[in-house]
Amino acid sequence: MDLIPTPSHESTYSADASFPLSAGTVLVAEPGTESTARWLRAALGAATGLPFAPGVPGGRAAGGVVRLAVDERAAGGPEGYRITVDPASGVRITGAGPAGVFWGAQTFRQLLGPDAFRRAPVGGPDRQWRVPACHLQDAPRFGWRGFMLDVARHFMPKDVVLRYLDLMAAHKLNVLHLHLTDDQGWRVRIERYPRLTEVGAWRERTKVGLRESPLWDERPHGGYYSQDDIREIVAYAAERHITVVPEIDIPGHSQAAIAAYPELGNTDVVDTAALPVLTSWGVNPNVLAPTDHTLRFYENVFTELLDLFPGTFFHIGGDECPKEQWRQSPAAQARIEELGLAGEDELQSWLIRHFDGWLAERGRRLIGWDEILEGGLAPGAAVSSWRGYAGGIAAARSGHDVVMCPQTHVYLDWRQSESPDEPVPIAHARTLEDVYRFEPVPPELTEQQAAHVIGAQANIWTEVVDSVRVLDYMAFPRLAAFAEVAWSALPAPAERDWPDFERRMAAHYARLDALGVEYRPAGGPLPWQRRPGVQGRPQDGPPPIV
Repeated sequence: MDLIPTPSHESTYSADASFPLSAGTVLVAEPGTESTARWLRAALGAATGLPFAPGVPGGRAAGGVVRLAVDERAAGGPEGYRITVDPASGVRITGAGPAGVFWGAQTFRQLLGPDAFRRAPVGGPDRQWRVPACHLQDAPRFGWRGFMLDVARHFMPKDVVLRYLDLMAAHKLNVLHLHLTDDQGWRVRIERYPRLTEVGAWRERTKVGLRESPLWDERPHGGYYSQDDIREIVAYAAERHITVVPEIDIPGHSQAAIAAYPELGNTDVVDTAALPVLTSWGVNPNVLAPTDHTLRFYENVFTELLDLFPGTFFHIGGDECPKEQWRQSPAAQARIEELGLAGEDELQSWLIRHFDGWLAERGRRLIGWDEILEGGLAPGAAVSSWRGYAGGIAAARSGHDVVMCPQTHVYLDWRQSESPDEPVPIAHARTLEDVYRFEPVPPELTEQQAAHVIGAQANIWTEVVDSVRVLDYMAFPRLAAFAEVAWSALPAPAERDWPDFERRMAAHYARLDALGVEYRPAGGPLPWQRRPGVQGRPQDGPPPIV
């Protein structure tokens, strides 16, 4: 049936049996399914032109029934679902919880064909919509099926974020990790500290390509989300059973904040008042000062954000924090001596532990990049393992939860082939097949340790992703392959049926076309998807797996 992600069980009645949708088909939403009914009526009603009028629970209709129900006995936990399509009576989508009903509705949409993904009917008033008679049962492998979008390097307006929430929902991804701050921009309004967006959200110009490129875009760049924008994004995501996890990067990658409030930096080492929002890329030496003022400042920032982001996890970054300024700073060295720490790594760990405790007191959990392991990890913290598997393995063995997102497999800003036509080629080539063969749970882990791998995530950093068209090209089709890896219980990487996935992708490309996604074609980039003259930093051969 060409479904992506592939379900755990599927069977069909016969090749020809189907249930026809018509103007007389009613939609019955039993308790707990109301939000899915709203989504289905809006999305499929727009594509088909059918009204899906409300039906009565337990009732029948001449045009048949699409029935939504919650049944806790359904297998697979709260996100599991069953679909039964009977040629005579209609469609029943049953979820073990409301989220399961919603994911079942996404599969139902795929069963209707690519045109079900359009925003208005095509094919004329006599178009017939038929659902193949079948029985499906499915549930996700992981509870965290994430996509990280970096909106700090290149700002993506709110409508882009909302569009990507719809694309995530269509692929059964359920965590949007928003990288909201970095050296190059601060993207969320903080009422107590307005200069974070008045100053920190704007840079004078932008490097085109990576650091070694001689090219510049001389236009100022910036933007930010108001707090109402964030509320809208979070509510829109929640309607689609997606959690939004904010990231405020500390103590490194913080020059935009220092540009807005210079006292946050190491003022006894550099003239922080002269630091602008960074216009280029790479690891940056200008990091936060480990002072009480910095702690109070970010506590106040986090307090506002906790009201906006109701999810359990709060991401504090913690990656790529050079320690040179701390080594040179009398104030930082005095703090190390005052706290009895062994050095700068433990100083970073002390800062991370402070916010871990602060968040825990408020019922939240800290998560950070795997560098937070350096110098000792706070007991309740979780780890996003990006530098390979090693950090995630170490964290899981220590009893910490892990989201596997190794750059060698699921950094979707890495180039997609060895072809010289790939735009601004970064690092090693990671093909659609490479992503499909990604395995989030390393074989080195015991069963008990593997249980700490709570999920997987694909990341897109946007240093060279300067528009939604480029974002589409880098994300798709690889995000579809990742979605299947994160959802479906697949065999070991070498045993996965790549030809079957390729076959199903042929149908899925038509769905992406209907959604207006400017994905990378299987044959390589189209002429307008290339970036001739903008050098990258390609590396030969497969990446080392660490």
